[in-house]
Amino acid sequence: MIYQTFEPHADLASVVKCYWTLEVPLEPQAAKQRIVPDGCLEMIFILGDNIKRYLSEDEFIIQPRAMVVGQITEPFIIQPTGYVRCFAVRFYPFGFANFVNTPIKNLADKETPILQLFGETLAEKLEQEIIRAVDDEERIAVVEAFLLKKFNEKATIDQVVKTTIEALLLTKGNTAINDIVKDDLSKRRQLERKFFKQVGLSPKQLGKVIRLQAALKLLLNQKTENLTRIAYDSEYYDQAHFNRDFKELTGLNPKDFLESDKMQLSSMFYTKD
Repeated sequence: MIYQTFEPHADLASVVKCYWTLEVPLEPQAAKQRIVPDGCLEMIFILGDNIKRYLSEDEFIIQPRAMVVGQITEPFIIQPTGYVRCFAVRFYPFGFANFVNTPIKNLADKETPILQLFGETLAEKLEQEIIRAVDDEERIAVVEAFLLKKFNEKATIDQVVKTTIEALLLTKGNTAINDIVKDDLSKRRQLERKFFKQVGLSPKQLGKVIRLQAALKLLLNQKTENLTRIAYDSEYYDQAHFNRDFKELTGLNPKDFLESDKMQLSSMFYTKD
């Protein structure tokens, strides 16, 4: 399993977190993998064999081969059907709204084919150029040319939304929204509307995801069994609060998360991101 990340062009660095590639050799019986929320949207091109995403224990869909995965509020369970090769763009929480007119909340918890977002002609051209590219460097050049043109055509994200997200990222999800809106109920509602449109989650939901990501990195990088210490370092109110949020967003308790063979892909993402 080979996972690599690449830095974006300076003109896109405010909205694109990274580009990433994943290659996994063919396995006769590939295990299902659990992908947990991370607060980011991704544009993914499947260059290898198809990938299933399970809707229930037995029901699944085949993911589109050129898609945007919106904000997810619960784990995605995926399973390769063969050889895995993917190229993707990972956007900051507010990043993708700079490239489309579609409200980001409409993309949540699903895969949207890029032709639905950019039109058939542009989407087909982009997908074919990505497929025909000789290496990842050329794929990055192709997608950056596309994104830079789109970025220049669009108005930038709402400044209050951007500032709020930056505060959440800086404090690992622990910024109190009331500190930003000053207990003004109308401002809070306005901020929430803007968040759903431009991010796909409420400020509170995004803060919860960002805080869990910080805890996941501690859990995976330190390999510690002291879950109380991780809860404290991540500024959860107590161990029960940590366990509750962890189970809600990953579908597992922390101990089972570490031991699950379905977490290999997520573990790799979060230890190297």
